[in-house]
Amino acid sequence: MALFKSLRQKLGPENVVSEAVVRDIRFPTSLEAHGSDAVHTDPDYSAAYVELRVSGLEAVGHGHTFTLGRGTEVVVSAVNALLPLVVGRPLLGILTDFAGFWRGLTNESQLRWLGPEKGVTHLALSAIINSLWDVWGKIEQKPVWKLLADMTPEETVSLIDFRYISDAVSKEEALVILREKFPTRGEREERARREGYPLYTTSVGWLGYSDDKIRELCSRALGEGITQFKMKVGVNVEDDARRAQVIRDQIGWERSLMMDANQRWDTDEALAHMTRLAKFKPVWIEEPTSPDDILAHAKIRQALRKFGIGVATGEHAHNRVMFKQFLQAEAMDFCQIDACRLGGVNELVAVVIMAAKFGVPVCPHAGGVGLCEYVQHLAFFDFICVSGTKDGRVVEFVDHLHEHFVEPVTVKGGCYWLPGRPGYSGEMLPQSLDEHEYPHGAVWKTILESKPSS
Repeated sequence: MALFKSLRQKLGPENVVSEAVVRDIRFPTSLEAHGSDAVHTDPDYSAAYVELRVSGLEAVGHGHTFTLGRGTEVVVSAVNALLPLVVGRPLLGILTDFAGFWRGLTNESQLRWLGPEKGVTHLALSAIINSLWDVWGKIEQKPVWKLLADMTPEETVSLIDFRYISDAVSKEEALVILREKFPTRGEREERARREGYPLYTTSVGWLGYSDDKIRELCSRALGEGITQFKMKVGVNVEDDARRAQVIRDQIGWERSLMMDANQRWDTDEALAHMTRLAKFKPVWIEEPTSPDDILAHAKIRQALRKFGIGVATGEHAHNRVMFKQFLQAEAMDFCQIDACRLGGVNELVAVVIMAAKFGVPVCPHAGGVGLCEYVQHLAFFDFICVSGTKDGRVVEFVDHLHEHFVEPVTVKGGCYWLPGRPGYSGEMLPQSLDEHEYPHGAVWKTILESKPSS
């Protein structure tokens, strides 16, 4: 396999993972209600951030997993618990048996008891795996989307641990899906360069924003060529209806509006509220109830069909098995992968392929800190290598914190545009890291010192 042959020419047994440092990075977004929704009312967008070094290489792998402030220190501890399984390993062995390495980290005999392939340990795994993909892209001098686009179907399939999902998609079926689109990948890559990938913005619809601010942000987004919008709902249906009317008055009825309840409702509440809000013609209701309740999502999806409202979920689905069951139970209309909730690119590739088999469009969740930077790679991979289409597909965009990244996302005319820098686009600027490290960075020292003592 050509890509692995290239790796063997560039790496040897001396190139071992020599050091990995994890840092607690937090941004005080709660001060202006950025990111506020019906459940997460005061988020401070944060990250457990990994810097991974390999002996004999200049390239450094940067990766993180997304959190909301308090609890980031718990994820940092989980990363540190996993790092002894990584440090000292030859990088060539990791990357050429990535599925085996991935299974080893998720299946460590004692750590897995904390939550096999879910919870805090899986978030920690994501940060580590993301850093490994970043360094791999830098070694090959390719952005991760291009790294994936240049793989043969066999190389792509070798990334995936098919345990627990082979009844939904087998290795052989995955190869068929990838081989079907393989001869025409080049055409779609050129289309991606010319056309970008459509986005929708959530920046207009945070629950803590005033109506005037919503109007201002809608007007600004329309001026930037954005045609698809999402609002948060869930606390009070009459308030939701008023805010939906504010948005519709600004964007009109020919543009798309999505709604997101962030797990606020019970099943019957979801049905009652969305019946009330159906007149605003939302494309979907996102996370209408518990993200673990597959049967409730299926019931809600069936009931909302008469209104033309789909169900979107996946942001909090904690592994590929959850996605498998959502797909098998016909409980989602839109598959929302999250680049930091699942165990890195390897597991995300598996979910993208499963979604293609079941005919469900992948519409990645983004926002947060660094999620937009990550998921653009996955959306372009889906288009170029797996689904071969952008129909019914759109990627979330939130205009927060991009200035802290070495290669922030490029958006224009309502689209993401292909990143060109080698790696996974998650590397933050050194000054941003130092200033926002919790609790001793300059930003946090100022905030914490200004708080009255209890």
